[in-house]
Amino acid sequence: MTALPGGAPGSAAATPMRARAVVDLAAVRANVHALRERAPRAELMAVVKSDGYGHGALPCARAARQAGATWLGTATPQEALALRAAGDTGRLLCWLWTPGGPWREAVEADVDVSVSGMWALREAAAAARATGRTARVQLKIDTGLGRNGCQPADWPELISAARAAEAEGTLAVTGIWSHFACADEPGHPSIPAQLAAYREALAAAERVGLAPEVRHIANSPATLTIPESHFDLVRPGISVYGLSPSPEIGLPAEFGLRPAMTLSADIALVKRVPSGHGVSYGHQYVTPGETTLALIPVGYADGIPRHASGTGPVLVGGKWRTVAGRVAMDQFAVDLGGDTVEVGDEAVLFGPGDRGEPTAEDWARAAGTISYEIVTRIGTRVPRVHLDDLP
Repeated sequence: MTALPGGAPGSAAATPMRARAVVDLAAVRANVHALRERAPRAELMAVVKSDGYGHGALPCARAARQAGATWLGTATPQEALALRAAGDTGRLLCWLWTPGGPWREAVEADVDVSVSGMWALREAAAAARATGRTARVQLKIDTGLGRNGCQPADWPELISAARAAEAEGTLAVTGIWSHFACADEPGHPSIPAQLAAYREALAAAERVGLAPEVRHIANSPATLTIPESHFDLVRPGISVYGLSPSPEIGLPAEFGLRPAMTLSADIALVKRVPSGHGVSYGHQYVTPGETTLALIPVGYADGIPRHASGTGPVLVGGKWRTVAGRVAMDQFAVDLGGDTVEVGDEAVLFGPGDRGEPTAEDWARAAGTISYEIVTRIGTRVPRVHLDDLP
């Protein structure tokens, strides 16, 4: 395994930024270490899909490799090929394929490709023959999630065909894997049912002669709370970035995790307004008395959820404030009451919580969603600033 090539530590640009998402790569490394301690006998795949859950795939992949992640995982082949183009040469799995995808490029780049049905196996084999290389293939079984993965009824055909292709040297079955539906719900009956179905699929694959390098089903919540699911490899995603997959199973600090992203913006305007003044579209908020408003220059075009209108928390002037009225495309307001701040002061939307600021989980509750969506939806207009303590 070879990590991504090094680079200079990230730092804020000299020109002041309207907003920024600061990503602490030391926290990413510490999170990977904490996750490895939860699964000491398994390898670890750091999932860096969706631009590293909004944190920046390349810097976070490098940090995860440095902390001992022997695998990386992506959804789309384009994400996987971008990692290869950036210099990553370690084990890498990509799982979301459609017909006509860049199978040949992935085989040439030594990317493990996931196969959930016969059509995909045929395309992977054709790419291998075209390149003269052996395709690295991982077979996915649907153990009950009902999304991607081969149905148990079709599994015998798939594993037999895969074994035949392996015997002729077209491909190597490097992994057999699945995904939990409810691992973030402790005690859910689907968890043992899926584990049983997965073990049955493994046994069937063994009977036809397949001997994969890695067997894996554990996502973030399973890595943290279901040790019997760890097998050869665990596959955490959101927890790599320091967020708990579900507050029901525990807060980040309970697992030794630290949120890596802090989202903040510089206040664009401060003004006094009279009692009864409407704020933002639809006047859903009207000032109850003479007050001071502060304008925060980010909105739903930057990924701030409009569903958090009137509920989203922000740390301004050392106190929690709430979005006043609707979140607009590029901005929203907060009511400071009797307080005041200066234009250019920092407003912190979320972070680890060390300074009393809200967290991504607080925003998730305010918007009626999950923390995954809060961090991954932060848009490209918000620069990522990567902080690193390594040379």
